[in-house]
Amino acid sequence: MTDSIMSKAATMEIPINSNGDTGTLPEDDSLEQAAKLQWSLDEKDLQQVMVSGPNLNETSIVSGGYGGTAEGIIATSSIKDLRMKARRSSVPSSSSSICHITSQSHDHKGSNMHHSSSSSSMTAEETTRGVAVEKLETMRKWGLNTYKCTKQMISERFGRGSRTVDLELEAQIEVLRDTKRKYESVLRLARALTNHFYNMVQTQHALGDTFADLSQKSPELRDEFGYNAETQKLLCKNGETLLGAINFFVSSINTLVNKTMEDTLMTIKMYENARLEFDAYRSDLEELSMGPRDAVTMARIDAAQQQYQVHKEKYERLRSDVTIKLKFLEENKVKVMHKQLLLFHNAISAYFAGNQQQLEQTLKQFNIKLRPPGADKPSWLEEQ
Repeated sequence: MTDSIMSKAATMEIPINSNGDTGTLPEDDSLEQAAKLQWSLDEKDLQQVMVSGPNLNETSIVSGGYGGTAEGIIATSSIKDLRMKARRSSVPSSSSSICHITSQSHDHKGSNMHHSSSSSSMTAEETTRGVAVEKLETMRKWGLNTYKCTKQMISERFGRGSRTVDLELEAQIEVLRDTKRKYESVLRLARALTNHFYNMVQTQHALGDTFADLSQKSPELRDEFGYNAETQKLLCKNGETLLGAINFFVSSINTLVNKTMEDTLMTIKMYENARLEFDAYRSDLEELSMGPRDAVTMARIDAAQQQYQVHKEKYERLRSDVTIKLKFLEENKVKVMHKQLLLFHNAISAYFAGNQQQLEQTLKQFNIKLRPPGADKPSWLEEQ
């Protein structure tokens, strides 16, 4: 390295002219000064290399050709500084661009999320709005229908409005209601008889036990107490058989009154409501038909005609249902009551006649099974 530096200095010190001879040129003084300056710098660099090793940051690059001046010497440290500045200037720009792209991506994702959330919220709002509108429409129809029916009912009460009447059907409905009231009275009395007779049977059972106990403790009246004890036990047994027949009678009457007749009466109630609605819309249509015939009124008449037709069909359908149910109810009532009245008569007659065999035969005839003593109480499984 020292040889190269020395050769470089020697080359820079010797000027060459166009003929190849050495000579003095106008730039000799400047070249000599530059060579001396370079030689002193090279000596310092050589000493530094010998002491602490080469320092590449202080290496100089000579630009230009022979006869160059000191202005052509560029230090690599300055180039390295320029490169570091360029890197520093380029890094923020790249980082800023990356940040810009990231922010754009975040903005794009945020916009997509905002768009999806807004669309879902709009869908939920539309659904809620649709349900609210449907409820309001239902309430409006219900209020209008209630108003028309109340108006029609008040008009009928005060004798101002007309009502549709089916005389034959109305008579059958009135007979059914009267029959139901009478059957309810029979049911109430039969239950009272059952309770009283049950208490009597329990009393007879207790009396028979007392007679049997006294027959054991009174030797002089043993036979008399024994006869009475046997009689009370027999009466108690026949009474329990009669109670089974009466309970079956009460159960059948209860089913007929509170289920079969009640179901028919519920259909009759629906029929009467349909009749009231039909008359309300019929009166509304008649009032509109008597008014002026402009475009608005004609539209209202058409709507009223449609409602009238709908309620007319409903009224006729329910009237047909009531007629059919009344017919079947009458047939069922006759069949059930014929059987139950025959059972009640035979059982009561056989009991008070003391005919135990006829009483038991009556129960077998109607397929009545007596419950064993203590069967009225629910089992421990049913109590759980």
